[in-house]
Amino acid sequence: MLKKIFAIGILGTAIALTGCETTPSASATIETANLVQLQNRSWIATHIGNTAIKTAPTAHNIPSLQFDAITKRVSGADGCNRIMGSYAAGRDTLVLSQMAGTKMACLENNNPSEQFNAALAKVAHYQVFGKTLKLLDRYGNVLLQFTSPVQPR
Repeated sequence: MLKKIFAIGILGTAIALTGCETTPSASATIETANLVQLQNRSWIATHIGNTAIKTAPTAHNIPSLQFDAITKRVSGADGCNRIMGSYAAGRDTLVLSQMAGTKMACLENNNPSEQFNAALAKVAHYQVFGKTLKLLDRYGNVLLQFTSPVQPR
């Protein structure tokens, strides 16, 4: 009789301990999903604020960004120069730091590089929906909008 009670006690304890395993929170799941969508793909800029960016498909250094998940580095182009730096991203927060770029002389009048870099300096948040990325300021205003022509790697 004592053996049966002991066996039931051990079985009950094992079931109770198995049920106490932690599960990921909804917040952690959303953060992971957002980061997966943000990172390791090319983002081509389509708008600075509410203004559409018009670039020829053959143009060099089309305004774009790429976020590398492993190195936490951001790279791309501002419409004239190559740019690079580091980033830290959370559920919806994005901090770009140590941004640097080349200093080429760009002669085109409609070059968006100055506006693009000014907008990047104000980025505090991001939103990703499928193939659309929006970089937002701390008040939630859209600074830059991008599209991704390909699926993530």
